[in-house]
Amino acid sequence: MDRFYSEEQRLLRDSVRRHVEETVMPAAQAVDRDDVFPRALYRGLAGLGLFGVSLAEEAGGSGLDTIAACIVMEEIARGSGALGNAYAIPVEAALLLSEHGGDFHRGFIPGILAGDVIPATAATEPDCGSDVAAMRTTADRDGDDYIINGVKAWVTFGGVADFVMVFAKTDRNAGQKGISCVLVEMDRPGVSRGKHEELLGMHGLADCQIAFDDVRVPVANRIGPENEAFKMAMANFNFSRLMMSSMALGMAQAAMEDAVAYAKSRRQFGSEIIKFQAIQFMLADMSKDVAAARLLIHHAARLHDAGYPIAKEAAHAKLFTTDMAMTHVSNALQIHGGNGYSKEYRIERIFRDIRLAQIYEGTNQIQRLIIARQLEKEFA
Repeated sequence: MDRFYSEEQRLLRDSVRRHVEETVMPAAQAVDRDDVFPRALYRGLAGLGLFGVSLAEEAGGSGLDTIAACIVMEEIARGSGALGNAYAIPVEAALLLSEHGGDFHRGFIPGILAGDVIPATAATEPDCGSDVAAMRTTADRDGDDYIINGVKAWVTFGGVADFVMVFAKTDRNAGQKGISCVLVEMDRPGVSRGKHEELLGMHGLADCQIAFDDVRVPVANRIGPENEAFKMAMANFNFSRLMMSSMALGMAQAAMEDAVAYAKSRRQFGSEIIKFQAIQFMLADMSKDVAAARLLIHHAARLHDAGYPIAKEAAHAKLFTTDMAMTHVSNALQIHGGNGYSKEYRIERIFRDIRLAQIYEGTNQIQRLIIARQLEKEFA
């Protein structure tokens, strides 16, 4: 695949891979065990300029394409799915603020890119996930301010964020057409963080609930036009789904590498188990699907950079990659046998981390709905 990368893309990949193998991989098990936000690792990624890899140069970024961001994500997630997840948040926040914010919002971008200012996004609620229109958090206008009330759940970085981009109803009766996005600094009166969520995998991401109790925020903190945040979010989901697809791809790549290495070293019945057809078939299917996923992701990324709508293509990539990763990470664990169930082997952590990929950034059931609706339009 890298034969088709530009020289710039190859150099980027090799640089990130070295950093991940030297810095991230040795620390990944401890991050998983301790479940504490790895601030030093996070700043290490920022120090390489990775948070602005696909951000325009005039906005402070490197101005590279979407494929570059996908390559970086794959390499980071190959070393740690959790750190890959962490990488996506500043990348997407900087893009959102650059594309939809004003001078006030863009003032946060340098700190984000440096790793000194930590952003978070709050959309999901305890009783509202895929059904975004059902959210209950409100932002009521009071002169030049909004007064925000509600509770947001599963806020990645919620425990360490400096500010959060809150999706809230500014028109209670308009469903998804009444949602706005407001930047809320975490030190404002009325903002409180809930308990740290203990998750199956993806440890170290400071996930928690955030409650807003009569939080007063200037209207100028709103990102984009009032009542149009749902449309804004849907457009940005296409990029974020490519990022999540690349994250799953990196974990599937790591699982395949571990499975091959283990199968070459493990002997049973007088032979390395990689000589057994049952193992060979599993490895062959891994190789085939990992390659297919990478092509799907990069195809969608090229269309995105060319300015084409990619709702269907992004859903293709997210659906296929995360489903195949779940299957093949499970098969890689199976190849490890009983050892795969032990925390001494990396595959155990990958198996727990990969499960989330089918759920967030739109569940895979939602991806199927998106694809079907796009097909209905195409063949009308």
